[in-house]
Amino acid sequence: MTDREQYTPGPASGAQIQKDGEKWTLILVREMRHSPEKVWQALTDPAHLRAWAPFEADGSLGTVGTTVKLTTVGAPTPHVTETIVTRADAPKVLEYNWGDHDMRWELEAFGGRTRLTLWTNIGRRFISMGAAGWHICFDVLDRLLSGTPIGRIAGSDAMKFGWQRLNAEYAQQFGVAPPNWPPQAAQKS
Repeated sequence: MTDREQYTPGPASGAQIQKDGEKWTLILVREMRHSPEKVWQALTDPAHLRAWAPFEADGSLGTVGTTVKLTTVGAPTPHVTETIVTRADAPKVLEYNWGDHDMRWELEAFGGRTRLTLWTNIGRRFISMGAAGWHICFDVLDRLLSGTPIGRIAGSDAMKFGWQRLNAEYAQQFGVAPPNWPPQAAQKS
C-alpha cells in the first residue's frame, strides 16, 4: 500500500470563521515543520503548487503586480481566473485573489518551523467545504515539504480521502448546516 492509499486526514482542527454579515472569512492555521522560506516557495512556485494546491498557476505568485492565471483542479468544467499578486513580502505575507476569493497567507517563523495562516472569504453555505478541502491540501503540502509527497488531493479526488467526514466536522464546529455535497439524487418512491 502506498503512502497515498494510507493517508487519512486527522480530525477537523485549526480553523475558525469571522462573520461580517453575509461575508464570512475562513481562517486556517497550521504549523509546518519547515522554514518560512521553504513554505513560501511551495506557496508561490508553479511546480510546487501543482503538487498540493487546488489550482494550477501559469507563473510565480511571488512578485507584486504579476498577473497569473489560476486553473481550478478537479472542477466539473475548466475554471480559469486571472489574478494579480497584490502583496508578496517574502517569506512573510502573500495576497492575491482566486476567483471571487481573497487569499491572504501569513508565515510566522518559530524555532525553525512556520506557523502558516490562510485567510479566505467563502460564502457561508460553502465554508465547511472550504475548510475540509484546505485541511487536506495542507496535509499534502506538509508531506511534500517533508520529502514524502503523496500527490495532490483536490476536487472530487478528495471524496476518497475523508473529505465528507471533515466537511461534517467543520460544519458542526462552525454551527452551520453541512451542505448537501455531492448533491444526492432525489429518492424514487
